[in-house]
Amino acid sequence: MIQGKWFAPGEDLSAEVLPLRTEVFGDPGSAVDPEGWNTLVYLDGQPAASGRIWWEDGAFWLGRVGVVPPLRGRRLGDLALRLLLFKAQSHAAREVRLRCGEDTEGFFARLGFRPVRRESGTVEMMIPGNEISLDSCAGCRKQGCPNRKEP
Repeated sequence: MIQGKWFAPGEDLSAEVLPLRTEVFGDPGSAVDPEGWNTLVYLDGQPAASGRIWWEDGAFWLGRVGVVPPLRGRRLGDLALRLLLFKAQSHAAREVRLRCGEDTEGFFARLGFRPVRRESGTVEMMIPGNEISLDSCAGCRKQGCPNRKEP
């Protein structure tokens, strides 16, 4: 079973979120944790993916979106990202930004993020709030899918 959980700003992240981040990123967190909302995706009761969102300088920012290595490829990171975008959308975000490695740019581009700046292997990406789409069929190339409503 897949479940999601939110951690409000200031909540204790030490039991579940920080160990997952250490496994995925090699370190547990940063100074924005007390200011941000964190989400955790569980697979069969075990923490599997995480991400965070916070407000800074007129935009919502995403960070620490990741999946534990043995569980990658199961769309759990996609779910964590969509949860974060839902949070931004529910707060009438004008734009959502993130910084990621060039190797993960395609992951974020699938949901509409566009590069706005590149610098030494890092990409800053942005999506306008009015372009956020949580439709899992948007951009899907699967033919004959009963969920797709062809024009």
